[in-house]
Amino acid sequence: MLPDYDEFKRRADAVRSRIGDACSRAGRNPADVELLAVTKSQPALAAEYAARYGLRAVGENRVQEAVAKRAQTTAAVAWELIGHLQSNKARLAALHFDRVQSVDSARLLEILDRESGALGKSLPVLLQVNAGHDPAKSGVEPAEAPRLLAAALGLKNLRVEGLMTVAPLSGGADSARRAFASLREIRDRLSADSGAPLRELSMGMSADMDAAVAEGSTIVRVGTALFGSRA
Repeated sequence: MLPDYDEFKRRADAVRSRIGDACSRAGRNPADVELLAVTKSQPALAAEYAARYGLRAVGENRVQEAVAKRAQTTAAVAWELIGHLQSNKARLAALHFDRVQSVDSARLLEILDRESGALGKSLPVLLQVNAGHDPAKSGVEPAEAPRLLAAALGLKNLRVEGLMTVAPLSGGADSARRAFASLREIRDRLSADSGAPLRELSMGMSADMDAAVAEGSTIVRVGTALFGSRA
């Protein structure tokens, strides 16, 4: 059940404090790490909470769920797709999302580019890399990342802003940190080779955001720590 706003604010303050502490340990500026409120499986009111607290954006996993919720709220936040995107929902995603973080194939890039062009918009995207080599997770394998980036940079209606990953389900904290370090290394190499800035590293969630910040995350995707268990 969604907490009341005062409880949400207390939790958000605590998450901000965690981010700040992790940045302090890593010698980073907390202003360089964005808190993305993950509102999947929460009511539309969760987006209102995020906006009221001053967060820039919310993250959703399912296209149609997000479209319905966005229609129910006037929250002044951006909407970002962080879940796996099927090609048959790419048109809806291009229309209703302000950024797609989970692009993991050249085919999906082509469809998003075409649909964004038809809408007259430039769509920001992140490329999802399976940095932890987890067969249960989406994303291209690290060896395929250069090819995916090259395909993305050749499209005129997409703006590649960085990379995204989800830590492996197994292996615990050490496995998660290795995946985050791997994504940072992949980003640095791709940026140097291509000349693309690739500023964003979207990695880390409620359980592993500290390790993600230590390894350079610029966006932590947090749901449970803000809203409690999902319905």
